[in-house]
Amino acid sequence: MDVRAEIEKRTGEIERVIASYLPPEEGYQKTVMEAMNYSVSAGGKRLRPMLMQETYRLFGGSGRVIEPFMAAIEMIHTYSLVHDDLPAMDNDEYRRGKKTTHAVYGEAMGILAGDALLNYAYETAFRAFALEPENPGIVPALRILARKAGIYGMVGGQTIDVESEDTHDMTREKLDVIYRLKTGALLESSMLIGAVLAGASPDEQKIVEESAGALGLSFQIEDDILDVTGTTEVLGKPVGSDEKNHKATYVTFAGLNKAREDADRISKWAIAHMESLPVRNEFLIELMIHLIGREK
Repeated sequence: MDVRAEIEKRTGEIERVIASYLPPEEGYQKTVMEAMNYSVSAGGKRLRPMLMQETYRLFGGSGRVIEPFMAAIEMIHTYSLVHDDLPAMDNDEYRRGKKTTHAVYGEAMGILAGDALLNYAYETAFRAFALEPENPGIVPALRILARKAGIYGMVGGQTIDVESEDTHDMTREKLDVIYRLKTGALLESSMLIGAVLAGASPDEQKIVEESAGALGLSFQIEDDILDVTGTTEVLGKPVGSDEKNHKATYVTFAGLNKAREDADRISKWAIAHMESLPVRNEFLIELMIHLIGREK
């Protein structure tokens, strides 16, 4: 399998799904809609909706009920990036090779665009009821989407991260919690929602969630490594921002070589755990392998 070609093909399909759920730019409030659409359309790997869709297919899912959740998870991910880039947070002017939302629309509209994307994500996810009202997985999927994006997931991790900047009390244990919540939670949400909507058993859901959490940890370690070894031209965003913002990372604690070893070990465990399931999606496994060896 040419995994890069498959990713490109499926990314195009996912782009069309996401675009179909974006709001029309109209009315007196159209500026915030323009900012929302600019943010979502800025590109990216579409990793979370792709993992969601492939996990759904892994357990035999074949309907369109997954689509509003795919769009919703990307809106939530995008809102987090819009807010991360704000002057009060990372103060970045470029992401994915383009001006960040606040750099184009101003700080106030950047805040509002992030707020709007988060709220619109739930409006979008609720549209699943119209597609498959008899699916018993929709309500549990909505609970997963909300919890793993909130104070017990991504927002909780971001809170610990912000409070730990410019302090000397960061520990490896605290860093692991930040990564599990800030990065892992949305990957867990993506894959778990796919499994739930396709009718996976509780035991199967547990394996998926654990595998996704490990994938999230290795993904974040790779992100830390790329911030040290990557280039702005390849990454599409400034490098060295962690050092600039005095942020402790996995590389800070473990060193570059150990970080690489740990990312490899953790990712292999995640893949092996997924392969222990009685069902198989070859592309999903190849996608997980590819993500760890990425250059951006």
